[in-house]
Amino acid sequence: MKSDIEIAQQASLKRIPGLVDSYLGISDEHLYAYGHHKAKLSLKYIAGLPAKKDSKLILVTAISPTPAGEGKTTTTVGLGDALCKIGKKSLICLREPSLGPVFGMKGGATGGGMAQIVPMEDINLHFTGDFGAIGLAHNLLAAMLDNHIHHGNTLKIDTRRIAWKRVMDMNDRALRQMVVGLGGTANGVPREDGFDIVVASEVMAIFCLATSLADLKQRLGRIVVAYNTDGAPVLASDLQAHGAMTALLKDALAPNIAQTLENNLAFIHGGPFANIAHGCNSVIATSTAAKLADYVVTEAGFGADLGAEKFIDIKCRKAGLQPSAVVLVATVRALKYHGGVAVKDLGAENLSALEKGMVNLERHLHNIRNHYGLPCVVAINHRTEDTAAEIAMLEKACAVYGAQVVVARHWAHGGAGAVDLANAVVALCDQPNQFQFVYDEKQSLWEKAETLARKIYGAQGISADAKAKTLIDKLQEQGYGHYPICIAKTQYSFSTDAKALGAPSGHTLHIREVRLAAGAEFIVMVCGDVMTMPGLPKIPSAHAIDVDDSGNIVGLF
Repeated sequence: MKSDIEIAQQASLKRIPGLVDSYLGISDEHLYAYGHHKAKLSLKYIAGLPAKKDSKLILVTAISPTPAGEGKTTTTVGLGDALCKIGKKSLICLREPSLGPVFGMKGGATGGGMAQIVPMEDINLHFTGDFGAIGLAHNLLAAMLDNHIHHGNTLKIDTRRIAWKRVMDMNDRALRQMVVGLGGTANGVPREDGFDIVVASEVMAIFCLATSLADLKQRLGRIVVAYNTDGAPVLASDLQAHGAMTALLKDALAPNIAQTLENNLAFIHGGPFANIAHGCNSVIATSTAAKLADYVVTEAGFGADLGAEKFIDIKCRKAGLQPSAVVLVATVRALKYHGGVAVKDLGAENLSALEKGMVNLERHLHNIRNHYGLPCVVAINHRTEDTAAEIAMLEKACAVYGAQVVVARHWAHGGAGAVDLANAVVALCDQPNQFQFVYDEKQSLWEKAETLARKIYGAQGISADAKAKTLIDKLQEQGYGHYPICIAKTQYSFSTDAKALGAPSGHTLHIREVRLAAGAEFIVMVCGDVMTMPGLPKIPSAHAIDVDDSGNIVGLF
């Protein structure tokens, strides 16, 4: 069996300018090419596009992720290919991969098997340099902050209350907590600091929510980097950093275009994590695709309790987007994992475990239909070891829930294997829906967190460390109460316990830390032991990645 990278490297790619021109009618003068198979679409061209009112936005989400894998990105790509195959003008919108997971354990973000975005090596590694630009912009602000303190600190910044860490796009646990400025007066003022991963940066969140260069610069200027000795916030604009940060991000803000194995187009732009940020590709990419195509297929990170909820309550709320339908991705083996089967035993048929694990799918389905108000089809991402009895049981169980189930074979057969799914999605998009947000923006920050905990996570309520509760109350008093909230928690469970599989209920959502993202315009509430700087596993994926004597990358999934 060929690996994903072997399949990708044998693909027959077409030059992007020709594809974009033939499919979208956009001439190459509006593209910035990065070689033959990658390009950026000019922001000036995007600004001149008329709004398209009748396009359908399809959200691909999944059950709670497991080590067994669900294939959400693969399904997104397969569905996009299938929509094109049945004659629908469709575009795919995905996030860019972070190098941390690529070299760690999660893998890349370009799909798999016969449903991939290519060139996969480029996309999974440096691509067009967007993440590098975001990291540089973030760290420029950090450098200017410390430089201001070193040269007299006229803003009276309290060095004990600096909120702006540094970032890098790699998992490195040794950098979570550190001391900077050692070595004498010439090297700055000693203080505690630390690193987050780039995809957890507020600059990344701002980048993916900004609607233009002007909006980007305004948002960057509103970043709260610290507090002064009087307790007042110090902004990036106070340091006069936001203009230079925008200069670093100017080219990156233009969305990237690549292609699938079947030579269909995809926007790949931005990449905030879904368990510690809002987990969606850029608003610019999604809104542009909606103006150019009749169907836009996008995904939100991790399960429907994290990625889909933030897609709806943050991205759609801020950008005025309204989904038409949802695809809930599941695999037989992942549901068996939720039913208590160890990873090594998932290949064997186990109907009782499958039945037990169905509660996870059921709750996600309930949330999508009842709390998001959207029609939903369950897509079973088919694997070769799935048995007829397991598929039949899954279909029967979903029928009890009143949900349509489609077995999709896009991993093995590309778009042709997802035609049934595409037809089901088109039918769903033609149905009226009752799209809604989970909470009202007029609710207090505490009430919003409690509403999410009860409705989406099945919790009995919320609690918070004293310091976190005090900050929530203070942010409410300071006028940030209308902001949406971004829950940062483990993706593996509805609770904050990663080992609580299935559909736990009656637990308490405990908030241990609160962060103001004033530029992104949301409040991050960190729950449980989730980390904003992950670490590498004992055997990272980097062990297998190499370059052969001909210059070809090998071992990349």
